Amino acid sequence: MQFFNLHTHKFTNQPDLLELVNQYPWEFDATIPFYSIGIHPWFIVEERLESDFAIIERQLQESGCLAVGECGLDKRIVIPMELQQLVFEKQLFLAQKYQKPVVIHCVAAFQELIEITKKLNITVPILIHGFSKSEQLAKQLLDNGFYISFGKYLLQSRSFGTELETVFKSMPDDRFFLETDTAEESLATVYALAAKYKGISVEEIQKQVNSNFANVFKIKF
Repeated sequence: MQFFNLHTHKFTNQPDLLELVNQYPWEFDATIPFYSIGIHPWFIVEERLESDFAIIERQLQESGCLAVGECGLDKRIVIPMELQQLVFEKQLFLAQKYQKPVVIHCVAAFQELIEITKKLNITVPILIHGFSKSEQLAKQLLDNGFYISFGKYLLQSRSFGTELETVFKSMPDDRFFLETDTAEESLATVYALAAKYKGISVEEIQKQVNSNFANVFKIKF
């Protein structure tokens, strides 16, 4: 494996690229070899939760299912936080039961996220996808054992000169991942920018991410 994409919504089936494709239980595609599966807070439908959870639990027992998610909390949507938290906590319990990492979507609710994982004593790896926030928040997440994934917003930092370049440069080598999410740019572009910001070669970035992948997902390719 040369490249690992922590989070994408599009399966491109390229050689030497392992894509963790985001899947939703109500539209699960069995032809995708490696995926995460979960209920995004935007798409919670109470009447469908029983069947959604049944599909998630079934797929978590398959070898191609590498993680739960994306799931999490979002304070900027109309779905009540109480319901979001209920759905999120149930997914955390499933992740713990089947020992799968969790890919997180979090908007304006990072303190609640930290509190919930502590309260539930979640020990599986928690991965924050699409990070775009401050160095202070990144440090708090790292101090609480989280991993952080960069992609779309890191690419945007080239144009807007955001703090994100500084955040990424300060990331411990064993705690970051790279992704495309919904970006039009290729994963190779993300890796090239990450290598530039870290001041190392793309090959060294590949080696580090592959090492992190092996540590978190307990799989070697």
